[in-house]
Amino acid sequence: MNGPVLEVSDLKVRFALPRKGFGRKPMVHAVDGVSFQVAQGKTLGIVGESGSGKTTVALSVMRLVNATAGSIKLNGSDFGALRGDALRVQRRHIQMVFQDPYSSLNPRSRAKDIVAEPLDLMKVGTPSERQERVTEVFRQVGLRADQLSLFPHQFSGGQRQRLGIARALATKPELVVCDEPVSALDVAIQAQILNLLAELQREYKLSYLFISHDLAVVQHLCDDVLVMYLGQVVEAASREQLFTNPLHPYTWALLSSVPQVGRRALTGTTVLDGDPPSPVDLPVGCRFAARCAYAQAICRQEPPPLRAIAPDHSVACHLVTESGDAPQRPIMFSPR
Repeated sequence: MNGPVLEVSDLKVRFALPRKGFGRKPMVHAVDGVSFQVAQGKTLGIVGESGSGKTTVALSVMRLVNATAGSIKLNGSDFGALRGDALRVQRRHIQMVFQDPYSSLNPRSRAKDIVAEPLDLMKVGTPSERQERVTEVFRQVGLRADQLSLFPHQFSGGQRQRLGIARALATKPELVVCDEPVSALDVAIQAQILNLLAELQREYKLSYLFISHDLAVVQHLCDDVLVMYLGQVVEAASREQLFTNPLHPYTWALLSSVPQVGRRALTGTTVLDGDPPSPVDLPVGCRFAARCAYAQAICRQEPPPLRAIAPDHSVACHLVTESGDAPQRPIMFSPR
């Protein structure tokens, strides 16, 4: 396959709030001009605080939330414009693993029926071929054939997430969207699920769009990373560049707030004070300026563009120089 599996350009998602009085309906700017690509066999991570818009991006890519503007291309076709049967046909190529393995599975359905459901809805193969596929994908995710007739409550938390992964893989998708797939699991089980995802990617050349707030998880699994703040990308880089040379003050703050991300040496830390501005009433300049210890007058007056500092590193900050000098003190991280 030539070109990216997924290509998102200038994605915007806005939600209308109830009108107060006779004015216009206030709008929540959940995602505001986000662009990225996911290459075949690679993992793109999206990180940020709660409310940054990362999950809305994932839901928009899956067509579970309507995009206000922008384009979503899947394998070169305009996935965002598809409707009806055409959309149903393409959905087999993109599937999702949800955050909570407890609430994302139908408690009244047996495991085999949960995994077979996307095959039935998309009419993939004959009934006997679907059953064979269910058995095969159970084996791929480390579940046993004797568990096919069990109900979700009869599985452990880690097994339920394996069941969710099996459901996502049933249609043999090229792209899997993972929305914080390990955040509801304990640390030991997290490692098992992450290793499973990495193994499946190597074996089947899967591409992942991986949503997470856990930087250690992102460092372990992702090839490239987007850092989002209040609906916009403030930094985009390869994993190595992001963890060895973070440029944006917000990225610095996220990294310095984590006790351990691999082996690292900090020359200083930054504490994020206050809350992000309202996504309804956005500031004129940089959206991070009110919480940035280095903000200057230009930061409050003009929004910074996302500009390339290196071939695999872009940042939206007025204070980062063209040579890549950042306003915060140097920080050193050892890549995994």
